Amino acid sequence: MPSAGRAAPDKSRVASPRFYIGTAGWSYPKGAGTWDGVFYPKRLADKDKLAFYAQYFNTVEINSSFYRPPNQYAARAWADKVPNGFRFTAKLWQKFTHPKMFEQATGESWRVSDDDFSVFSEGIGPLHEAGKLGVLLAQFPTSFRPDTQTTDYLEELVRKLKAAKFPLAVELRHREWTESEQTNAIRRFMEEQEVAWVMIDEPRFKTSIRHVPLTSSVAYFRFHGRNYKNWWRHGESEDRYNYLYTPDEQREIAADVREVAAHTEETYAFYNNHFGAKAVVNATQLQMLLDQPPPAAALPEPLQQAFPELLQQVGS
Repeated sequence: MPSAGRAAPDKSRVASPRFYIGTAGWSYPKGAGTWDGVFYPKRLADKDKLAFYAQYFNTVEINSSFYRPPNQYAARAWADKVPNGFRFTAKLWQKFTHPKMFEQATGESWRVSDDDFSVFSEGIGPLHEAGKLGVLLAQFPTSFRPDTQTTDYLEELVRKLKAAKFPLAVELRHREWTESEQTNAIRRFMEEQEVAWVMIDEPRFKTSIRHVPLTSSVAYFRFHGRNYKNWWRHGESEDRYNYLYTPDEQREIAADVREVAAHTEETYAFYNNHFGAKAVVNATQLQMLLDQPPPAAALPEPLQQAFPELLQQVGS
């Protein structure tokens, strides 16, 4: 994975950082990569899946908020289904980060208005009010590269969200963000705004970021899998996430997460290799490697049967 920037000299080590480990999304009911019958019982109603998930993990990354702003009533119901201490993170609406995708999906203009910020803020509000919103995630595509226009937009977006008191993490995928004339200025800006620069693991491409600085008291990791062969296949988008990290890869990941966490107050780690519940397997393994408390319920039998390696001693 890209090496994480180590803490600046004025950052002290934290004795007991808080770890929030989970998956990107919790509902995958369709297709070859469904979680139903593997992680979830086959007849479990959709409305009960979040509460089931929360028996095993203390955080989840909301995926649906990328496609449309959350509904206040849904957000309030989500907050009620999880225990105290559980943290949601939520992807920003694609209108803020993926303008071309938004226009193609909706036929509407991508121009962001103050009303758009209000709609999104109000939708996510119940999670914030319940003390269960950890971070908002601004996930930009690889095509979002540093220039005057994009850096100005990024800074404007960050300032508006921070003004609304939302904790924020930014995922920048193109390596030019860490290897260009704007790099130092962007890093200083994110440090000043207390914005987490997302540390990502994905197949290694020419465009992939190699080094990500630590810019906040919160660290945010995303593990997309390393399915290089299928990453750019068109029409089979879920195939890119059909990847299971090996025990050796997991030990490497755990070492990186632990080192970064030593300089932060909170560390979030999400597995996005969701095909066939592989994210559940790897997130559970990371919990073990980081010596986190065991889940509140026994692991589902179908999951253990599908992934016998889940119970192997990955720390050996």
